[in-house]
Amino acid sequence: MTSPLPDYPVLPGIQSPTAVTVVDHRHIHRGFMDFSVMRLRHERFAGGMTPEIERDICHRGVAVAIILYDPAADLLVMIEQFRIGAYAAGVNPWLLEFVAGMVKPGEDPAAVATRETQEEAGCTPRAVRLIHSMLPSPGGSTEVVHLYAGLVDSTGLGGIHGLAEEVEDIRVHLVPADTAIAMLDANQVASGFTLLGLAWFARHRDRLRAEAGDGHDGPGDAALP
Repeated sequence: MTSPLPDYPVLPGIQSPTAVTVVDHRHIHRGFMDFSVMRLRHERFAGGMTPEIERDICHRGVAVAIILYDPAADLLVMIEQFRIGAYAAGVNPWLLEFVAGMVKPGEDPAAVATRETQEEAGCTPRAVRLIHSMLPSPGGSTEVVHLYAGLVDSTGLGGIHGLAEEVEDIRVHLVPADTAIAMLDANQVASGFTLLGLAWFARHRDRLRAEAGDGHDGPGDAALP
């Protein structure tokens, strides 16, 4: 099984178990997301193997999200859209998020982040770089999210965006950086990848502004931390 994530140890100098024996693996649904059931045994910390266990798996694929920051205006470009998972969980389904999208096999995730920014926010990011790769729900989903950061000029941005063929209805918001960080601290951000992105942004905002210079095209634009 090939992973799109680096194979880091749990902690430096710590050796984890490695053995997994798959007894049976069958797909039970194929659609926008695929679902399967796996029966397996895995190595225990104290040695030996577990009894046979059965686990359901949601095959979600690879996604990207991107923090869009205008350092000159000190604004984040964020989007609002309906999310079915939030609705099914009984949460307000119109969420404030960073631009995001799915990566098809063979696509470059950074290029997808740029394309999704153009489609969902009406602008093109520069100085795009990877800041985190994560498993949002490793207890039952294979989804990997690559989180990027990029600089934008927010002048004139706003309005409704999205692809008609995908029935996207996306509203762009220009959010002051202080407002976004305050929402993070007040537990007002429900989207997981947006929560992580804001936490990273709060730590690196000053460095972004310093290295971007005036926030428009210039020598500092390629130097995100």
